[in-house]
Amino acid sequence: MKKVEDIMGKRIVIVGGGTAGWLTAAYLSRALPSTDQANGWAITLVESSEIGTIGVGEGSFPSLRSTLATLGRSEAEFLRASDATFKQGVRFVGWAGGPTPGSNADDYFHPFNLPFGGDTPGLLPYWLDSAPDPARPSYADAVTVQERLIRADKGPKRREDPDFSGPMNYAYHFDAGKLAAWLREVSTANGIARIEGTVATVARREDGDIASLALSDGQSIEGDLFIDCSGFRALLIGDTLGAPFKSVEDVLFNDRAIAMQVPDERPGQPIAPYTRATAHEAGWIWDIGLPTRRGTGYVYSSRHMSDDEAEQVIRRYAGPQGATLNTRLLKFRTGYRTRQWIGNTVAIGLSAGFFEPLESTGIMLIEVAARMVADMLRGPVDKAALEASARGFNRHMSARFEAIVEFLKLHYCVSRRADTAYWRDNTDPASWPEGLKDKLAQWRHRLASRFDFVVDFETFLPPSWAYILHGLGYETDAGKGALAADPTRAREAIAAFGKVRQSAQAALQALPDHRSLIDQYHRT
Repeated sequence: MKKVEDIMGKRIVIVGGGTAGWLTAAYLSRALPSTDQANGWAITLVESSEIGTIGVGEGSFPSLRSTLATLGRSEAEFLRASDATFKQGVRFVGWAGGPTPGSNADDYFHPFNLPFGGDTPGLLPYWLDSAPDPARPSYADAVTVQERLIRADKGPKRREDPDFSGPMNYAYHFDAGKLAAWLREVSTANGIARIEGTVATVARREDGDIASLALSDGQSIEGDLFIDCSGFRALLIGDTLGAPFKSVEDVLFNDRAIAMQVPDERPGQPIAPYTRATAHEAGWIWDIGLPTRRGTGYVYSSRHMSDDEAEQVIRRYAGPQGATLNTRLLKFRTGYRTRQWIGNTVAIGLSAGFFEPLESTGIMLIEVAARMVADMLRGPVDKAALEASARGFNRHMSARFEAIVEFLKLHYCVSRRADTAYWRDNTDPASWPEGLKDKLAQWRHRLASRFDFVVDFETFLPPSWAYILHGLGYETDAGKGALAADPTRAREAIAAFGKVRQSAQAALQALPDHRSLIDQYHRT
């Protein structure tokens, strides 16, 4: 039996606000028992008014819906409070280096819906075997209804549909600053204590764990578990505990972003229900639609373009009004901490690691980390259990970060672009992770298999890889002969393609215009 002194206390201290801190606090306030219950936890968040929210990551992953659903607030409240809109995927323009399948332009989609038949190969071999039919639609258009909805600026649901669910899979775009402010209100209403102050020094115990924080105003904050949400500074996990940082800048070259907010040219203009990612000579530009503005930004490699040149790219992209709009430069290191939980300290958010916002993985990683911490803290926790939790957390998060590196690199490495040094360097196999090299070598001749992925470590399921791979026009002989090999299954596949087209037509009629849907949520 454990001695009473072996059981750790129940005080969690979160250092840093912003989206990471307040999303973690909001989730833990609902997932863990409060102090008035058995095994309850007291949670305090320390944030400084001197440190603002990074505020350029304004996209999310569909997992955010289930996280928000745990907070006890309505979807309408969230949408209004954070100026949010719906996101059904990513549209990639200019990435392939030539016309993509099913399009006369360099333009393809990564939708959030699974293909017809789920996450098995399903219709993929029959779609591949139908090339080079000029009438063949893109892969995403052939196997989901969502691409047609996205191109028609349709919303993913109707106003009367239940909160956080609808006919289409979706995520959100939002104002990052307003989202953090709303999460703060939700957290404090759920019993989270907020202390404003700047951490001056960190006191450690004899065993190396963190004992307390001394604030610049003289306050001392003691805790049993500390969560580092201090952003790129990584005050606890990096400065204090020295967790090693693994750079992946040799794989993912982008290390700068210049953000610009572009006001709507007229009231009521259409809102794109997707993130637009437009490739440029040394990176790409994000473009997301909010109720009264578009959030844009150029993500680029400083090894391939200067900051001044990059600013001119984003100003040209914004059109005439771009000449006078303010910009914000963000510099970042691409990579992650290989030990994100040390002793009694866990890093969540930017303090744990950062990748460019190409597929909006930032908030999703916050969600995963917060959920894991909550699961590991249910019930009494002694030091041995805490150490075991740290080892499991580190294994899981490192594997997840590595999987994301491969998926993001996929967007670049099979491109046919060779017009600049940036694209030539990206398509050079010397810059590819070994795991990705192995996958691509096999996928030249066979379909992706579930054995290519460790699902618990994957953010992106095999269909997402297929959307990118075949959206870019990856050359493969996988699927060759599928239509002739089994005439019965071939007829079933052809019928299924027809069902997808029919379903898309029905959905176009049934689902509202995205702008109209957002206006409805803001009115009611």
